[in-house]
Amino acid sequence: MAITRPLKIVETNPKQLPAKATVIWLHGLGASGYDFVDFIPELNLPMEARVRFVFPHAPVRPVTNFNHMKMRAWFDVVELSEDGLQDEAGIAQSHQLITALIEQESAHLPSSKIFLAGFSQGGAMALHCGLRYPKALGGILVLSGFLVLADKLQAEKSTANKKTPIMMLHGERDPIVPMSWAEHSRDCILNLGYNVAWHNYPMEHTVCGEEARDIGAWILKTINNCCAASCRNL
Repeated sequence: MAITRPLKIVETNPKQLPAKATVIWLHGLGASGYDFVDFIPELNLPMEARVRFVFPHAPVRPVTNFNHMKMRAWFDVVELSEDGLQDEAGIAQSHQLITALIEQESAHLPSSKIFLAGFSQGGAMALHCGLRYPKALGGILVLSGFLVLADKLQAEKSTANKKTPIMMLHGERDPIVPMSWAEHSRDCILNLGYNVAWHNYPMEHTVCGEEARDIGAWILKTINNCCAASCRNL
């Protein structure tokens, strides 16, 4: 499917430039790029980390499971089930748009310093795109998400991201994306040889303070490891 126009974004830049890393953060169904802007200070990242955040707006499309109401969505939701019919065309379109955004950011930073993050449907796309991206990324962060088109991953995965750090976080009482879906997704990618850090919390389909602290610590550690590896290669 051809790209008609690039994704519009909201961006926050570090006070000190240039940025050391970029996090592309994908919102959930029906939200927008503004959804997680106010969450970033809760990560408590030090100024010297110099992290740029990019929050794209998903395309507006009718969503079948919500009476075909038009909303921002990375793909259509035909039915709310783990093994139900999935919108392959919509996933492919968003994959193409997100990949183009990574390439755009790569003009300023190597891909190894670019992170893909997302919540719910955005987390599903972060995992889908990150495991297929042809160059090594800095990390993949999945909040309350799951693996879409799991049966195609074996054939489509990129060896470039075999060692990319992956962190998955989920609410134990999530009624929208049950934790069992995320656990199955985690086990699937573990069985393919990926390294996954897993955290679960006593919450529903949302975020919490403890989760924010864990994410901030993981991003900082991963950036530092990336910078140390870059120095060793000089």
